[in-house]
This record gives sequence, C-alpha cells and structure tokens, in this order.
Amino acid sequence: MIVKRSVTRSIAQALTAIVLLSLLSTGLALITLSSSLRDAEAINLAGSLRMQSYRLAWDATREPQQLAHHLTLYQQTLDAPALHNLDRPWVPQEVINRYHRLRSAWPQLQQNLQQGDANLYQQQVAIYVNEIDRFVLGLQHYAEVKMHLVAVSSLVGLIAIVALALMTIRFTRQQVVGPLNALVTASRYIESGNFAFPPLNVVQENELKVLSQTFSGMASRLQTHYQLLQSTVRTKTSDLTEANRTLSLLYNSSQMLTASPLHPALFESVLANVLANEKVEAIRLESDKFLFCAGVSRSEKAWQRVPLQQDEQQIGELCWQASDSEPPEALMRSLAAMLGRAIWIWQTQKQYQQMLLIEERATIARELHDSLAQGLSFLRIQLTLLRRTVDKSDHAAHTIIADFDRALADVYRQLRELLATFRLTIEQADLVAAMQAMILPLQEQVDAQISFDYQPGLQSLDAQQQVHVLQIAREAVVNAIRHANASKIAVEYQRTDEGEHLLTITDDGVGIASLDEPPGHYGLTTMAERAARLSGSLSINAQAQGTQVALRFSPRPPHPLE
Repeated sequence: MIVKRSVTRSIAQALTAIVLLSLLSTGLALITLSSSLRDAEAINLAGSLRMQSYRLAWDATREPQQLAHHLTLYQQTLDAPALHNLDRPWVPQEVINRYHRLRSAWPQLQQNLQQGDANLYQQQVAIYVNEIDRFVLGLQHYAEVKMHLVAVSSLVGLIAIVALALMTIRFTRQQVVGPLNALVTASRYIESGNFAFPPLNVVQENELKVLSQTFSGMASRLQTHYQLLQSTVRTKTSDLTEANRTLSLLYNSSQMLTASPLHPALFESVLANVLANEKVEAIRLESDKFLFCAGVSRSEKAWQRVPLQQDEQQIGELCWQASDSEPPEALMRSLAAMLGRAIWIWQTQKQYQQMLLIEERATIARELHDSLAQGLSFLRIQLTLLRRTVDKSDHAAHTIIADFDRALADVYRQLRELLATFRLTIEQADLVAAMQAMILPLQEQVDAQISFDYQPGLQSLDAQQQVHVLQIAREAVVNAIRHANASKIAVEYQRTDEGEHLLTITDDGVGIASLDEPPGHYGLTTMAERAARLSGSLSINAQAQGTQVALRFSPRPPHPLE
C-alpha cells in the first residue's frame, strides 16, 4: 500500500513549524530588543540638547567664558553615535528628518552665538527647542512602536504556537493515539485467544493504516493457523483418547483373561466388556467348536468379521454388528489376536486336562482288568467246574449254583461296561467328536436308529464336564437299547434362552416303569451323581411312547479340586 500522507512526516512538519514560529517570534523580539538597547540613550541625549540649548543662551549673556566649551559639548552630543545611528532604513523617516533638521539648523544658531548675537539666538532657540521636543517625542513614539511590535509579535507567535500545538495534539490523538489504542485493544483480544476484536478503521492513508491492515491480515492468518492448530489438537486429543480407550479396553480384556483360569463365561465377560465400551450392538466368537455371544443381533445388519489366527492357522472368527459407527479396525484386530491366543491356550489346556483324565482312566481300566476281571474270570471257571462236580440230582445245589452264576454274570457285565466307560476317549477337547465316537460302536451293535443333533458352539466345556456329559449320554442310550427295546433314539444337545446347556435323550421304547433301580443296578444313581457334579439337574420322564432323559446345567469354570 502507498502511503499518501505520512504521520511521522506530518508530526515532524508540525514540530518544525512550532520550532520555526518559536525561533521567529523569539528572534524578532530579540532583534527588536537589541535595537532598542540605545533608545533610552538617544532619548536622553535628545532631551539634553534642549537643556544645552538654554544653557548656551545663558552662557551668551552671563558666562561667555563657558560658551566655547559648552558649544563643543553640544556638538558632541548632537553628533553622538546613539543619535547618528538613527539613520537606518528601519527607523521612521519622520525621526530621521527631524534629526537632520536639527543638524541643519544648528550651524546657524552656532554662528549667531559665536558672533555674539545673543538676542537673535534667544529669538530662534525657542523654535529650535520645539523642534528638539518633536524629535524627542518621535524617538519616544519610535521606542513605543518597537515595544508594541515585540509584544504583538510575541503574542502572535504564542497564539500561533499554541494553535499549532493544539492542532498537532488533535492530529496525534485522531491519527496516532486512536489507532494505537485500537491496536493495543486488538492485541489484548489476541492475547486472550479472541480474534473477534473491534475493526481497525483508519481512514487516512498513512503508516498506521498500513500497520492496521497488516495487523488485521496477520490476525486473520493467525486465527486461521490457531483454528487449524485447535483442530489438529482436537484431532490428536481425540486420537489419543481413542488410543487410550483402546489400550484400556485391551488391557482390561488382557487382565480378565489372565486373572483366572480360562473358561467360557470368561470369554463371554470379555465380549460383554467390549459391548459396553464400544459402539457395537452384538459381538461373538464362533467356529465349528465354540460359540460365545454378547448383545442382541439383528438379522438385517451385516456382520463384520476378523479371523482368529494362531500359528498361521484360523481357529475361528470374531464377528460384530456395529451401531452408529464402526469401532476402530486396529482395536478389533488386536482383540481378535488376543482372543485367538487365549482360545488356543484354553483349548490346549482342555486337551491336556482330558489327556490326563483319559490316561488316569486308562490306568484304572488296566488295573481293573488285571485284577478284578481276572478274579471274576477265575470264579466263573471254578463255578463251571463246581457245576460239573455236583450231582445232577441235587436240585438245591444246582439252584444255588445257577443263582450264583447269574449274579457273577451281572457283575462281570457291569465290570465290562465300567471298563468300556473308562476307555472312552475325547480327542482334541471336542465333545461333539467324542459323542459321535461313543454313538458309532453302539449303532453298529444294534438295529435301532441313533441320531445326534447339536447346536454349534456348545463344545466349550472342561474335561471333567465333558466326561460327565458323555457318560450320562452313554448310560441313557445303553438303557434305551437294553431295557426299552427302542427303534429310534434321538440325542440332542442345545442351549436354552437362559444360557443353560440342555442334553436330551429321547427314545420310542416301552417307557420306564419306575425310577427305583433293582438291586445290584446303579446306572440311574450314577447319572444323578454326575448331574450333581455338573451343578445341574437330571430329569427322567415317561412319555406317550418311550422315555426322555433331560440333563440341564450351566457351564462353569473348572474347580481346582475336581
């Protein structure tokens, strides 16, 4: 921007004018006063000429001896420098003319005195003295004029200086102080972080207008940068808050997964924690071997999926339905990695526990086979030899031997079933596979149709729970085959709306007549004990055709003493 009227130049010009006016008025007064230094002397000398003129008249008549001396003094007074210097251009012409008339008239009067013509001198001296008086009066007026000039020039100079000073002050207030105050106010607004300061309206095309426009432009750019910085800070704060929330969620999930032994309820608690802290409506972990859920899913919404990987092998999926906005992808991937690792550890622990259980049961089976089974076999051989030895006519003895043989056969059969039970295996911590492996040999031995239906995701039980469920199912199926003469046996394993596990074995046989077991049979009692170990309930109900055995229990973490 071009500055048309510089403030500094205007103020400098005003100050220069004030200084010049001061110098002018002061100089004029000094010059006038310096020129008036000998005015009093001139007036005094001019006045003395009048007295000397009368004294010469006295000398001409009374003291002639003094006449020559006084004439010399008079001439010196008339030619004095104070009077002679009146012949200057600035001296009034009237004063100069009167002085010249005095000088031109004196030679005639001097001649009269020197010739002794005192009477003629006395006749003319009155006229001469009048001329002296007029000369003195002219000198007086001239001195007064100079004093008036000094007073007027000083007054005019003072008025001009005051007026110019007031104009300068007004100009400074309008064009300097006002804009500067506005700039100070604007700077305080900016200092407090408020860029909506009053507008800087400077009309004059000067430096302050350039400064105001530059300041306004700088403030506008600063506001843009400040808003950008605020936006960046808000974004970074939001990112940090989101990252902190993500880390907190991952930390809490990690704490939950490591604070207690892994079990299905723990995974569901982790999913419930994610549901409570993230914008998801439903979330679940699923595979063909487990299913953990939290939230209420909606069929019209698509599921987002992240695979659960462990050693480059997919073991399941983390699925969720978002609400208004998607949760951070990095969070879900980190959560999926954490849960995948935890599920892999949980399955490994289950498999290890089951392997220990299977090994323990196999050891018991071997011990039973090597001890009790061998003893029972020896007793059956001895009983056969006894039957051959006893006389056939002894019916009482043969009756006792027959009863003993039947009892021994029942005990031997129960021992074989117990050995078969102990030799059941559960591979890869998979209850469904173990159930299918249990049903397959039974299906091959009988003509009855055995079906198995299950809900995916219910395999998430520990080793002890799986063995109890498997043994209850086997006992119920064997009872339906052996005692009910069923043609169809249906095994179903589902989850109820309350989250409980439900195992039902339904057959179309003759139905159970009584829940009281005959002497020497403990199958129903064992099933009830196993249901109690699961903290569940076992119900056996007769139907219109057949019987239904129902096991209902809640999954729970494994007890360290079981």
